[in-house]
Amino acid sequence: MSRHAIKNDLFSHDQRRQKLDDLGDPLQALEAHVDFAALAAEVDRVAPRERNPLGGRPPYPTETMVRILMLKRLHNLSDEQMEYQLLDRMSFQRFCGLALSRTVPDRTTIWSFENRIGAEGAHAIFVAMNRQLERKGYIARSGQLLDATVVRVPIQRNSRQENEEIKQGKVPEDWSPAKRAQKDVDATWTKKHGKSYFGYKLSVNADNRHKVIQRIVTDTASRHDSQHFDELVDGSNTSRDIYADSAYAARERDDWLREHGYRHQIQRKGTAQKPLSECQQRRNRRIAKTRVRVEHVFASLTQMGGKFIRTIGMARAQFAMTMMAACYNAKRLVSLHKSRIAPF
Repeated sequence: MSRHAIKNDLFSHDQRRQKLDDLGDPLQALEAHVDFAALAAEVDRVAPRERNPLGGRPPYPTETMVRILMLKRLHNLSDEQMEYQLLDRMSFQRFCGLALSRTVPDRTTIWSFENRIGAEGAHAIFVAMNRQLERKGYIARSGQLLDATVVRVPIQRNSRQENEEIKQGKVPEDWSPAKRAQKDVDATWTKKHGKSYFGYKLSVNADNRHKVIQRIVTDTASRHDSQHFDELVDGSNTSRDIYADSAYAARERDDWLREHGYRHQIQRKGTAQKPLSECQQRRNRRIAKTRVRVEHVFASLTQMGGKFIRTIGMARAQFAMTMMAACYNAKRLVSLHKSRIAPF
């Protein structure tokens, strides 16, 4: 019998776990810096679990399910893929507290939990995550970076007549309940840089110093970026500078910013009849050097698969985009500690 490197060992599981720790398990870093019990408490507060008087199977702890939702969004996994990874992946099992559990949440359990907490529960996680960042000293500093991105969803193949009825707020009569459940009638079309996109819009306010998402607004793709400006402005930022691209430029907005004591750092927009002067172009370039930091946020969301979601309807899209922002902030907290970036 020839010799080989495979050695059977009863303690191989423990040895592999130790090897993961030696290599640096990123989930353990997330575990060290994020208080998941506090996130779960917020979820239970806004979306309490219903008690079944007849008993039934005990539910999984809310904290376990919140951890699963975060893993799902960080790795851009479907419910089916998440179930498989929980069964197969040692690091996922340990992170979710399921390493010694005989059962793990299946795809239906994950889907039901998302439905239970909804967009309100996702927003509670986002707010609680930001509260943890503030307690660690990472408060909004050095100005506000405002921008928006299109989050695409699968294109709907409807006839022209069906699209006309959808625009009027009607449901085509020949659609069965099963077909209606698979049709996204909330998503809309928009054009950006000459290319058409179908889906929703995510607008964010990130602070300039730490690049943490402070506020978000979700909407359909056809809504113009500037329509979310008032909801995005964060009065708690220590700086009065507001940075944004030319999509937010408007005379009324300039007046509002001055009246409320903000420093206007919005890029100017030129037209064919009135092009930008050399001075205005220099000003735009100066602003762009700071404003571009918000693109780092969107690049990170893209790495998490956030520019494309497989959801149906505004409610589930809002849930997905809000969870995306919360997961980004959790990931950003770990990165700030790892990079030894001081809060002040």
